Amino acid sequence: MCMSKIGIVSLSTPSSILVKVTDLSVFENNKKDLQIGKYLKIMDGNNNYVIAIIQNIRILDFCSETDLKLEIDCQPIGTLIDNKFKRGVESLPLPTEDVSTIDKAVLTQIFSGDNDFNFVIGRLSQNKEIDFKIDGNKFFSKHVAVVGSTGAGKSCVVSKILHEAIGIEDGKNSNKSAQKNSHIVIFDIHSEYKSAFSLPDNEKFTLNVLEVDKLKLPYWLMNSEELEDIFIESNESNSHNQVSQFKHAVILNKKKYNLTIENITYDTPVYFNIKEVYHYIENMNREIIGKEVADKNSPKLIDGTIVTDRKDFYFEKIQDFVPSSQKGGEKASNGPFNGEFNRFVSRLETKLGDDRLNFLLKPLKDDDTHYMTDDFETIMKQFIGYIDKSNVTIIDLSGIPFEVLSITVSLISRLIFDFCFHYSKLKHLKDSHNDIPVMIVCEEAHNYVPKSGGVEYNPSRKSIERIAKEGRKYGLSLMVVSQRPSEISETILAQCNNFISLRLTNYNDQSYIKNLLPDCIGSICDILPSLSPGECLIVGDAALMPAIIKMDMPNPEPRSQSVKFHDEWLKTWQDITFADVVKRWKKEDLVMV
Repeated sequence: MCMSKIGIVSLSTPSSILVKVTDLSVFENNKKDLQIGKYLKIMDGNNNYVIAIIQNIRILDFCSETDLKLEIDCQPIGTLIDNKFKRGVESLPLPTEDVSTIDKAVLTQIFSGDNDFNFVIGRLSQNKEIDFKIDGNKFFSKHVAVVGSTGAGKSCVVSKILHEAIGIEDGKNSNKSAQKNSHIVIFDIHSEYKSAFSLPDNEKFTLNVLEVDKLKLPYWLMNSEELEDIFIESNESNSHNQVSQFKHAVILNKKKYNLTIENITYDTPVYFNIKEVYHYIENMNREIIGKEVADKNSPKLIDGTIVTDRKDFYFEKIQDFVPSSQKGGEKASNGPFNGEFNRFVSRLETKLGDDRLNFLLKPLKDDDTHYMTDDFETIMKQFIGYIDKSNVTIIDLSGIPFEVLSITVSLISRLIFDFCFHYSKLKHLKDSHNDIPVMIVCEEAHNYVPKSGGVEYNPSRKSIERIAKEGRKYGLSLMVVSQRPSEISETILAQCNNFISLRLTNYNDQSYIKNLLPDCIGSICDILPSLSPGECLIVGDAALMPAIIKMDMPNPEPRSQSVKFHDEWLKTWQDITFADVVKRWKKEDLVMV
């Protein structure tokens, strides 16, 4: 591709430069370099050049097929000064300044001339011989949004980017001799990414996959909001009393099992026994107060025992109380919450008896003992790969019941945030910074951090929004992946500084992303519905300038490809073993189908 003059500037504004092309033959000879999204080089009168991106091309005057007057509308995005590209434009070109296409040498100089831009993310679509490099620090430390319609290649793009970051190249571990310090946590809602990071044993790459049967997430790590979300219905008329007594019981039980820890609060992440809290609430629901002088207006058990301190009696078991009576010598009346917690107790009992929630409410160690306060360190290590030195941890959400999906995402993301926060504070005391930064990848984020929705999404939305607003200060960043960006929390996407947009066919999603982009690149976004699989528009702080790039397929690939219906239907009839399907459905042991 040789640089060629194609016209002159006819109008110059800070947001748009119009280029008049009067010679049709010149336009025809340079057609391949004058497509939407490609670049032009414009003299600015000071021996420097303004680099502009083509937004649209139109015919001004159609006199005849051999006498066309055309106009190119482009947007200035940077300046080439002494053969070095700089974002932003200090002086705009004046009318009559020459406009040329950009040759390969100039493009190479622009995209390879800055040492800060050292992370290869793909190749320029307009010239696939040129690597498109970004600033790796600005990309991974500032939140990233990856968006695109179903089938556009989001999972492959995410996998390829993470492969580059952790050193997987063509199915090989390039860091086999010396493991690097990358820490990536993926919320995988469709169980797609395990295959993308599974390498042969001889590559010495350890992948940490936490499926529902392996994930250990003790309930006692929940904060007050998460506990109340799972156990209390906020729309019930007496929910304030439920919260009051539940909070009181939890704090008392935490103090019972953590005698050496001072200043325990509702949110302190220490062990408590949820079954004993259930006993406490049920006893409050049954409580009868003795009214005789000897009873001291205290709860009275059926054997005549006077309860002077509820915590000494109500945690151990469900007690039998004396019957309510107005007879002399046997006077007793209902306690303050007698009968009020029927639905609350039933809900607690149902949750505790739900085997699907065992990973949360009944997690056991390998020796079948409960996780206690002293196990907190081990629990945290599993999330950021420190049990088996894993660069990538996949939280497989596909087996998580929907009713606790938000809480699961909330709890894990909040724990990682709190870890990064406290670790950073310890490093600050030594006049240092967080040296184990973590990135959380939120796959299909619209499923658990939607812009709108019921209270069931509040925990995960609050936790992820907090990371979006504050995480970067403590070495924690986000990669938000979604096919419906217009349905994601605005707070989260507004905090993203880098955008990778694959093909988007929905008009609302196109408009939403166009309004969010940190670089005002105007009508270039109109190309989003036309991008091919693996082709994407990248813009943001990490990119030298907005560009349409092509990314190679990752090796290995995620298991995200669609079933080829027609090809499968053309095959001969397939027999399957329904018993195996049913066994897996029921989570029984089975031979793989």
